[in-house]
Order: sequence, then C-alpha cells, then structure tokens
Amino acid sequence: MLRALALLLAFLAPATQVSSNLEGTQKPIIRQAGSSVQFTCDIKQSVTYVHWYRYQEGIALQRLVYYHYQYSRLMTDPGISSGKYHTFGGTDKNRNIEVRSLEERDSGVYYCACDTSGWIKTFGRGTKLIVTPSDVRLPADISPKPTIFLPSIAEIKLHKAGTYLCLLEKFFPEVIKIYWKEKDGNTIPQSQQGNTMKTDNTYMKFSWLTVTGKSMDKEHKCVVQHEKNKDGVDQEILFPSVNEVLNSSLPDTPSTEASPVKERESSATNTTKRCRKDESSKFLYIFAFMPCYSIFFLWINLTFGLPWFKVEKQEWLHFAE
Repeated sequence: MLRALALLLAFLAPATQVSSNLEGTQKPIIRQAGSSVQFTCDIKQSVTYVHWYRYQEGIALQRLVYYHYQYSRLMTDPGISSGKYHTFGGTDKNRNIEVRSLEERDSGVYYCACDTSGWIKTFGRGTKLIVTPSDVRLPADISPKPTIFLPSIAEIKLHKAGTYLCLLEKFFPEVIKIYWKEKDGNTIPQSQQGNTMKTDNTYMKFSWLTVTGKSMDKEHKCVVQHEKNKDGVDQEILFPSVNEVLNSSLPDTPSTEASPVKERESSATNTTKRCRKDESSKFLYIFAFMPCYSIFFLWINLTFGLPWFKVEKQEWLHFAE
C-alpha cells in the first residue's frame, strides 16, 4: 500500500532528480505517547523547500510544515500547532524534523518532499509511525507466536480433503503477511485468511489451507513474514501431509517404527505450539464439516463478533498429542 501511494504521489507531482526522501526506512517506528520522534529527509542537490506530509487511513494526505532554506525558516500549515514540530541539523544534504509530545492521533505514514520552484515536488518512500498509549508496556518478544491445527480425521474420510490452520498470536505491529507453500517445491497454493484482530495490546491473525488429491501426500509450510521475526527471517512452520495425519490415527499395531507425525512433533522446536482440545477451547472449529461449514462459522464470527465455536466431541477433531 505504501509503495502504491508513493507511486501515486510521484504522478501527482512530476518527478525530478532532486531528492530521495526518508530513504531506507521501511519498517515502522514505534513510540509511546508523550515521547518524540525524529525523521530525516535526504537531499541530493540544492533545493528551495522541504515539505513534510502525513498520510492516515481514510484521510487525505496532509501537509504539516515546510522549511524554506533561503530564509532558514520553518512554517506551519493552518491548524497545525507551531510548537509541535522542530527542524534542526540541516545541511545541503539532509534536513531533520522532530515531532514532539506524541499522541496516538499522530500515528500515520510520514513523507518529506523537496522542490526548487514551489510547484514540482519529489516524494519518496515514507515511514510509518505507530504511537502507543503511555501506559502500555509491550512484551520484549512481539514476534508472531504460531499454533497449528491439523485436519480432522472426519474431514479426511468424508471429504477426501484436509484443512490446515495456522494461528499467529501476540505480535506487534499489526502488519503481517501469511502464505502457504509445498515443502519440496515452489508451488504456492490458494489459501484463506481472517482479518488481523487486536487482542489486548497485540494482534492475532489466522490462515487456513485445504488440500485435496495428490497434494494430500505432500507436506506444506505456513510462511509468516513479520518485521519482528528473529533475525528478520521468515518463519516457516511445517505441517505433515494429510495422509500422514490419517495414518497416525489408525489403531496401534505392533511395530518398531515411530509414527511420522509423532516423530516430527518430538523434534519440533518449542516455539510452535500444537493445539490440544483442553488448552485452546476458543480456537476449536468444527473441522468435521470442512471446508464449507467451518469457513461459514469463521466468517460469521469475524463479521458479527459472535463467541468462538467450541467442539465438545473429541472424535470430531484430530490434534497432535
């Protein structure tokens, strides 16, 4: 979305080789209310003005202040508090602005633009600012915490299909991307996902994938992209094949070989949680009637805020032990 907006702005204001604005600052900045934040505008050659804008969802792009290099003067637009913004440390190559006494309503995407004539402005990439309440203390680890749900045996037998569900919780900020892929290939199957929802001071989101036919023999990965992932690396959460899930549910027979699903779970990292009925009741969906009924229930819940559906019959579900 930010890239699209930047492209739109470039068309609205004819581009020149004047400035490169807020370069290299794609990740959101998080600040608490009452604190301050600084932005730097990088300038490639001599300009007359530097402008700072803010974009907020559902509101037109708003210019906040602009700086006149010739007169070394910062000017505010009508309705903008003159004490809110302060510019400093200016050279011919950059100009800094500080936003003081931050409030939650200051959240948005900030851009700077440079011009030599007052008419033609060059915009670059923006920086997203998230202002949290002063009494909110985020946990040290705000990366997505995964919980996986495996297909139910009833679904596999009844519909010849299996649905995986990947739940991500307790992450911040809310920007997250989830997609699925086959473990040993580049195929990215079509999947579904719910809206990102706020829970307390963090966020949660889930995505699900239904596989059929030959894909039931393949392992799949839920890939999670989030700026707070460890070392900035995508999380890849491995799901066993649907047929492995089915075979692991068959009655025990004398054998010296371990169940592939059990073996996979025993070697899994502690960061991925596999759900049991008694410890995650609010996310127990009716997998037995997947895909149609379960998706319908999810849609109703997300749309109307109804209580989570809970399955009482153990045989309807299959979770890793």
